[in-house]
Amino acid sequence: MTVVVHTAVSEEPIGLADHEAMVADAADGKAGAIVGFVGAVRDHDGGRNVAALDYSAHPTASRVLTEVVEEVSSVDGVRAVAVSHRVGELEIGDVAFVVTVAADHRRAAFETCARLVDEVKARLPVWKHQYYDDGTEEWINSA
Repeated sequence: MTVVVHTAVSEEPIGLADHEAMVADAADGKAGAIVGFVGAVRDHDGGRNVAALDYSAHPTASRVLTEVVEEVSSVDGVRAVAVSHRVGELEIGDVAFVVTVAADHRRAAFETCARLVDEVKARLPVWKHQYYDDGTEEWINSA
C-alpha cells in the first residue's frame, strides 16, 4: 500500500532533498529506488526571456493535489510519495514543483513519478503569470 507522505500547495520554498528524505523514511528501508523530479523556474519560454513569475492557486488546489496523488500513486510496489507545488512570486532558478516516489524497483518509481508530474500539471488548478524582460506579461493556464 502506498503512503502519501506529503502533499502541499504553499508559498514556502520547497526542495528535492526534503521530499526524498520524507519518502525514504516512510518506506522504512523497503524501497530499492527513490526517484525525484524538480520543476524549476527557467529564464526563457517560447523564445522569450522570462524575468520572473507568479503562481496563483484556486482554493481547491490542495484538495485536488491530494486527490490526484492518491489516485495516481496506488501502484504495486510504490511505497511512498511526496508532492509539493509552490505558489506566489518566484524568481529564476526557484523550485516550483517537486515530486518524489519511493518504490521497490526503479521502473515503478520512474513511471509513477512521470505520471504524477503529468497528471498534476494537467489537473491542478494553478495558473502562472509570467513576466518577460521586455516588460510584457502573460497568464498561462497550467502549472
